[in-house]
Amino acid sequence: GSRSAESPLSPARLSRLQEKEELRQLNDRLAAYIERVRALEADKSVLQQRLSEHQAGSDREMGCLRLRYETELADARRALDDIAIERATLQVELGKIGEEHRQLHVRNSKKESDLNVAQARVRDLDAQLNAKEADLATALNENRTLENELRELKDQVLSLNLSLEDTKKHLHSEMLRRVDLENHMKTLQEEMTFQKRLHEDELKETKRVHESRIAEVESGRQREFESKLSDALQGLRKQHEEQIQGYKEEMERTFSAKVENAQLTAARNCEFANAAREELMETQKRVDTLVSQVNQYQSQNVALESKIKELQNLLDYDRDLHRRRMAEKEEEMAQAQKQAQAQLEEYEQLLDVKLALDLEINAYRKMLEGEEQRLKLSPSPSSHRTGTQAASQGRRYLHGKKRKIKETKKREHSAALKTIQHVSATGNISIEEIDADGKFVRLKNHSNEDQSLHGWVLRRRIGSVADVNYKFPSRFTLQAGQEVTIWGAAAGVSPGPSDLVWRSQKSWGTGDNIGVTLITDDGEELAERKIMLVPREEESEQDDDYEEITGSEAEFASQTKRRRKKKCCLVS
Repeated sequence: GSRSAESPLSPARLSRLQEKEELRQLNDRLAAYIERVRALEADKSVLQQRLSEHQAGSDREMGCLRLRYETELADARRALDDIAIERATLQVELGKIGEEHRQLHVRNSKKESDLNVAQARVRDLDAQLNAKEADLATALNENRTLENELRELKDQVLSLNLSLEDTKKHLHSEMLRRVDLENHMKTLQEEMTFQKRLHEDELKETKRVHESRIAEVESGRQREFESKLSDALQGLRKQHEEQIQGYKEEMERTFSAKVENAQLTAARNCEFANAAREELMETQKRVDTLVSQVNQYQSQNVALESKIKELQNLLDYDRDLHRRRMAEKEEEMAQAQKQAQAQLEEYEQLLDVKLALDLEINAYRKMLEGEEQRLKLSPSPSSHRTGTQAASQGRRYLHGKKRKIKETKKREHSAALKTIQHVSATGNISIEEIDADGKFVRLKNHSNEDQSLHGWVLRRRIGSVADVNYKFPSRFTLQAGQEVTIWGAAAGVSPGPSDLVWRSQKSWGTGDNIGVTLITDDGEELAERKIMLVPREEESEQDDDYEEITGSEAEFASQTKRRRKKKCCLVS
């Protein structure tokens, strides 16, 4: 009973066992901690050794990197000097090319003067040819008129000849009638003589019969019969004589009337014939004169035609000579343009190379300055000189054949914003300037000819504000090579010959995005200029105050800037 009572553990034994277990655990933890401390100390010594080795290696790498940077910087300086020499050479060559261009321009002006002289001569020859053609046309018209008159005169002569022939025929018929009348008169005279003889014979026979009868009649009545017979004979003789005299007078009157009519007709026909003969002679003389004039005009026409042929040959020769000279001139101009284009392309390539080298040098300079600031080294004066040379850039103009696109970047005095101007022009008139305060807009005519702006408008666009149009006055003409300024009503200027005032608007407006477009009367957008205000980047402070970049140069500059940003990020 006492063993079973002592078998359970007493509280004191349990507390000792728990303390023993806790001490064992604490000893294990202490041993692990000491082991951990020893391992950390070993790692610390290893890391210190690696740190010392790394520091020695970094010092060696820094020295190598410095030597490499100094070597590359010297190479870059030499390259920059070479580029400066090449630039000076190119400037000399550009001066030579400019002199050649001036000489070519002088030759071109001489050729143009020769061309103008030749054209004036051609115009004079054309005027002479037109005058000769007018004279020839007048002569031909006169010739046709004379030919018509000659034809009419020939018709008149023919009609006169026909009338003369009719008159001759009538005269011949009258003469035949006269002969017939004369023959009839002779026949009547013979008949009258025959009747007279017959009456005399009858009278003799009657007398003989009466005598015989009287001889037979009584002697007493013989006297009575004789007296009666003599009276009867006297009455018959008187009656026959009266009849014969009436016949004779009637025949004489008829004959004389017919003879007078025939004489009058013959005289009239003779007068007609003489008049026709005189008119025919005059017509013949006039025809001879007209024929001589026609021959003279024909000879003059032949001479004029030969002279026209000579002038035409001379004109063709002058045209061929002018065409050959123009072809030679165009070939010379094309060759000069090719040479100028080749020089311009070479100059552009050199400028691109220079820009790329300047950007690379600027990037290396920034990296070197960052390393010098990190290593707390004094900056070398050559880096400032290189930076200054890299920051100095000139303007660059590239002209296209049909469209000129410019992107102008102008630096303002404000450190927070910068102004970008976008300009485009497809014709001879461009928008030269937009005032930042909105006071005016200036246009310029770059051609050698006057340009009428009747019906043209300027469209102003400011952000989301509705567009406003300015319409040019009617009959307004922009002179060749001149400028015109369109002022707002609030500008307070007195307009001159080259100034216009927009009465309905106080100003052209201001804002972050202003655009002005020149539109023709046909609705074609001829020129445009935009002004945009954008935040200034940190690296843009080293750009030029005024740059003009287009096309591949802007893309190359943007690529180089991105590459430079990447390098700066790597350095930092």
